[in-house]
Amino acid sequence: MSQTAISSEASRFDAVGAVSSFAPLAGRILIAPLFLLSGISKLAAPAATVGFIASSGLPLASLGFALAVLVEIGGGLALIAGYRTRLVAAAMAVFAIATALIFHFDLGDQNQFIHFFKNISIAGGLLQIVAFGAGRFSLDGRRR
Repeated sequence: MSQTAISSEASRFDAVGAVSSFAPLAGRILIAPLFLLSGISKLAAPAATVGFIASSGLPLASLGFALAVLVEIGGGLALIAGYRTRLVAAAMAVFAIATALIFHFDLGDQNQFIHFFKNISIAGGLLQIVAFGAGRFSLDGRRR
């Protein structure tokens, strides 16, 4: 193999390595704001959120509110930091699926249909994080 071919092959692997190092960080940063914004909006209108949870028929609406805020804000921040990422992503995936089934299951309503599959898709992305971890640029990566 010529020196040029070896150099070209090495550059390609360097690029792949760089992408595979930064992709988990980018994925975590891109998925977290959805949860953070949702959690913050719940904090901005707690009574309305508790009322909405209660109207769905769930018991202990105040506890549900607190759990949702914890998962969305705490989980969103933990994802960005890459802290206990697999566990956090798994909990958030369960939360996204539960939310889809409880609050967005009216599939005859086009808006709810979209929200349902948005939550299912988010759960899929979170399960990728569960499977592949936080990556190099994370608190989990530093603990190794």
